[in-house]
Amino acid sequence: MVATQFTRDITPAGVEPELELQFQLPDPDDEDISEHEFQKQIETAWLVCDRFDLQTDIWRGRILRTVRDREKRSSDGRGTGFLNWLKDREISKSQAYSLIELADSADTLIEGGMLEPEDVNQFSKRAFVETAKSAPEVQQMVSDAAHRGDRITRREVRQLSDEWVAMSSDLLPDELKEKAANNTIPTRYVAPFVRELEKLPPAHQTFLQEEVAENPDVDTLKQVTAEARYLAKYISAAAQVQTLDQNAIDLESALEEALRVGCLNSTADLVNNAAQLEQLMAKLYTTWKRLNNLSERVYLDSGASTPHLRSLLNSLGSLSGNILELQLGDPEGNSFSRTIRLQILPELEG
Repeated sequence: MVATQFTRDITPAGVEPELELQFQLPDPDDEDISEHEFQKQIETAWLVCDRFDLQTDIWRGRILRTVRDREKRSSDGRGTGFLNWLKDREISKSQAYSLIELADSADTLIEGGMLEPEDVNQFSKRAFVETAKSAPEVQQMVSDAAHRGDRITRREVRQLSDEWVAMSSDLLPDELKEKAANNTIPTRYVAPFVRELEKLPPAHQTFLQEEVAENPDVDTLKQVTAEARYLAKYISAAAQVQTLDQNAIDLESALEEALRVGCLNSTADLVNNAAQLEQLMAKLYTTWKRLNNLSERVYLDSGASTPHLRSLLNSLGSLSGNILELQLGDPEGNSFSRTIRLQILPELEG
């Protein structure tokens, strides 16, 4: 059974659906069926569901895209009509745009002549998404395989993508590229190194390239890939931390020292956590301000006739004042317990 392309987006009430999934699954307690035959029947059913799921989601994405574009044209331009449409159907915004992205990818591959509509049936859903994210050259190789009737899985797409990266990247030292070509070093180790290297400035790329060229083996490659990952994390996070900018820290020299003493991992995590803490502080302040405004509004709208509402406001006083207080752990103190107090200072008058 193969899931066909939908010709309608909805089946009217009282009308039998055009397409219905029906399986005769093997009895798990049947001792007469061999394990090989059992797995074969299960795999067949699973593949049909996978193909059906992919085509359903592509069409859902097309429907969502149509609704979104219509709402953009007829509403205030801020997309509120589309968001309300999603809310009525209990679809999250992220889920909707993920489906729209899938539909866009399908249309791009098909309209660009990369894929024939019937070739979509050769993909699992995850393999199709992985193909859409790949380089055009990888898309072409995967499309050719699908057109030949090969079953396309996510693993095969990633393998082709890794091979293409390993063979085409200008960032690889010749020593490493040669070993990748003769499969002395598997491409699954080479591709992550290239992808991490692409995130770094040229100066740091050169340092890591030289390290790999000197010892072109799997262990060195894995170690340097990890270093590249932490370097990228450090550089990205350091640019976001306002505290570091204010103190005029020499970030590059600090990075060189972390590399020299072997604590790059911890230093990258340190700076990354600092960036996260600043973001949390900003979110805390805006939430606290909103809580204060809402508390004041409820207080003004209530009175002596609403004692329970006033009791609610009093209970929330530990969060709406200048000193925020929260009890962590066991309030009875029988196990771990700690009181957290944070003070928000009044704004200084200019």
